[in-house]
Amino acid sequence: MHFEETAIQTELRELTRKFAQKELAPLIEEDERNETFRPEIIRKLGELGLTGIPTPEEFGGAGLGYQEYICVIEEIAAVNLGYAISVAVTGLPQLILSKFGTAEQKAKYIPGLASGTAIGGFALSEASSGSDAGSLRTTAKREGDHYLVNGTKLWITQGGFSETLILMARTGGPGPKGVSAFILEKGMEGFTTGKREKKMGIHTSHTMELVLNNVKIPVKNRIGEEGEGFKVAMSALDGGRITIGASALGISRSALAVAKNHALERQQFGKPLMEFQGISFMLADMATALEASRLLVWQAAWLRDEGKPFSKQASMAKLFASDSAMKITTDAVQVLGGSGYTQDFPAERYMREAKVLQIVEGANQVQRTVIARALSKEN
Repeated sequence: MHFEETAIQTELRELTRKFAQKELAPLIEEDERNETFRPEIIRKLGELGLTGIPTPEEFGGAGLGYQEYICVIEEIAAVNLGYAISVAVTGLPQLILSKFGTAEQKAKYIPGLASGTAIGGFALSEASSGSDAGSLRTTAKREGDHYLVNGTKLWITQGGFSETLILMARTGGPGPKGVSAFILEKGMEGFTTGKREKKMGIHTSHTMELVLNNVKIPVKNRIGEEGEGFKVAMSALDGGRITIGASALGISRSALAVAKNHALERQQFGKPLMEFQGISFMLADMATALEASRLLVWQAAWLRDEGKPFSKQASMAKLFASDSAMKITTDAVQVLGGSGYTQDFPAERYMREAKVLQIVEGANQVQRTVIARALSKEN
C-alpha cells in the first residue's frame, strides 16, 4: 500500500483545482449569501469527465477508482463543500446501479449522471429515522406492474434538482429486512418537494423535503429484490464515507492555509504571530491532524480499489477526518482572532461547513459503533 499519487491522479487533481479556482471561487461568496445552486456547474464538471470518476467506461464514466475520486472531491471541497457534496451525491446512484442494477437500469440512468447532464439524489432519511435508518416509514405497496409509494423524506441533498433518485421504502415488515430500493424519477405524478432547510452552512447545496403521495413507481424500477434495500443503502454509505473524508481534507487544507498565511503576515508586539509559540503550536497540530486524516482517507480508498474489506476503515476515515476538520477550522478562526469571526475572511465559512461532515453519511457516533462492531469480530 502506498500513497504516492500516480500521474493520472495528479492530472485529475490539477484539472479540478484549475476549474474550481476559475469557475467556482468567483461565485461562492455571493452564491453562499443568496443560497444559489447552479446546475450548470455540474454540467461543466461533467464535460471535464469529473462527475463519473469511479463509474465504468461502458456507461460513460471514467472507469477509475476511489483514489482518483477523492482527488477530485478534495479539490472541489477546498473551494466549496456544497459542490463537492453535489458531485458525491450524484455519484451514489451511479455506484448503486453499477453494482445492483439491471442491464436496462444501467443503460437508462447511469450515462446522464456520469456525464453531469443529470443530477442524482439519495432518499433514505426521514423525520423519525435518521441514524436508525432501518425504521423508515415510507411505504411501497405493490399493485400489479407498479408500486404505490407514500411517505415523506427529509434532509435530501439536491432533492429539488435531481432527475434520478435512489429511494428507500418499506415493502415488508418492520426493521431493515422490510426495506426495498427504487429508482424515483423527477416528474413522476405525486412526487413533489416540500420545504427547503435553512442551514448553518453549505448554502449552495439545497437540502429538501420530498413528499410522495400515491407515486406510481414501476416494478422495473426496483433495485434488486424486495427486502434488499437496506443492503443497497449501506453499501452506498460505505463508499460515501470515503468521499466525506475527502471533503474534510479539502476544507481542512484551506482553513490551515488561511491561518498559516495570517500568522506569517499579521504582526503583534513587533513580530509575526507565527513566532509566538502559542500560535505556532496550534498550526503544527492542525497540520499533523490534516496529514493523519489524509492517510486514513487514502487507506480506505486504496482498500476499496483493491477489492478488500473497507467498511471499518471508511468509518475511521470519515470519523477522524471530519472531527479533525471541525478542530482545524475552529482553530483557524481562533488564529485570525476578531477577523476570523467576520465574513470578510473565509475561516468562519469553513468552520460552519465542517460541522455538517460530522453528521452526514452517518453521524460520528454511528461511525464509532461501526468501528467497535468490527473490532469485536476480529481475532
